[in-house]
Amino acid sequence: MAHLTAAAQPPVSAEDVALVRSSLAVVGPHVAEMAGYFYDILFTRYPQLREMFPAELDVQRERLVRGLLRIVELVDDPANLVAFCSRLGRGHRKFGTQSAHYPAVGECLLQALSHYAGPAWSPALAGAWHRAYTAAANVMAGAADEDARHRPAVWQAHIVEHVHRGPGIAEITVQPQQPYPFVAGQYVSIETPWAPRLWRHYSPAHAPRPNSQLTFHVRAVSGGKVSNALVHHARPGDPVRLGPPEGDMVLRPTTGRDLLFVAGGTGLAPIRALIEQAAQDGIGNAQEVSLFIGARTADELYGLNDMLRMSQRYHWLRVRAAVSHERIVGLEGTLPEVLAEFGPWYRHEAYLCGPPQMLGEAVQALRRHGVPPHHIHYDPWDVPVLTAPLGPPAPEQETDQL
Repeated sequence: MAHLTAAAQPPVSAEDVALVRSSLAVVGPHVAEMAGYFYDILFTRYPQLREMFPAELDVQRERLVRGLLRIVELVDDPANLVAFCSRLGRGHRKFGTQSAHYPAVGECLLQALSHYAGPAWSPALAGAWHRAYTAAANVMAGAADEDARHRPAVWQAHIVEHVHRGPGIAEITVQPQQPYPFVAGQYVSIETPWAPRLWRHYSPAHAPRPNSQLTFHVRAVSGGKVSNALVHHARPGDPVRLGPPEGDMVLRPTTGRDLLFVAGGTGLAPIRALIEQAAQDGIGNAQEVSLFIGARTADELYGLNDMLRMSQRYHWLRVRAAVSHERIVGLEGTLPEVLAEFGPWYRHEAYLCGPPQMLGEAVQALRRHGVPPHHIHYDPWDVPVLTAPLGPPAPEQETDQL
């Protein structure tokens, strides 16, 4: 199979783009049912592929739809299409995906599209979808092959420490069997023995360590199989599997700009890692570093005491907290309100992580106060590869906690 790269020919023609996008108006109202129909066809025609997927496909169906819409969104943007599909291809290695699987998926996808397009389906439309899907699949397969030359698809690991840090929150440290290289601020996909083939994303709460140990802060979400297993059932010695590190919220060269960090809930984990990395790099010695931690109530101000202790070690770190659903003198207010009070921030490099609503409001607040978009850094919540590098964060659910 030939692999498309950014330097190769455009993935599809302008006519193909128009056909593919116009067809979404027809199948758009049925995308959820179409995803279920697609998997029914796939597992009927290729039953050997069923074992690659989790037992319950609800989340997987939604991811298929999001991935498909994402490809359509980028179909006439070769650079971003290559970037998106490359990430997707590298991430699919942990599922056991191989190049030979892509034609089977494409065959069943086109069958599902033709079923829901009805009379609107035509040879020209089929050809356009075939070329668009093939372009995306070739990039995914090529990126996976290249990635396989440099690192494993998964890292076997086991839990070495499990500490409860508050209601429904656990601090979990794992030891990979092989060195695990990552950059502070990135996130890691984790599979547990309690929910096979169900991967969830969590962020290490620290900069890289010489022994490759990783510590995650996990909040148990109502109905969440992975998060509840990790918080309430996991014990030292239990095995887990790790996917490769991902994410772009890493420290940028600041050229003298001060740093602003904004965290909500367990979104403090990657923010703490970035601050730790800034300390190791000596950034704080020359620049001011401000951290804002938000929560609904004082009891939910997770990790505040740890960060206050860190500020005692590093004189350049200023820590402030805000609660939005409780009246506490000196702390009351939403993060956007508190950010506005202590600004301006237009000369800062900003890094944010937290629940979607908080994240979206904080980003808009910074934009209103003059912070250029290219100086605001965050990774989307939920399945980051399906929304990065474009678009707002997806609605909160158990799927991932960054």
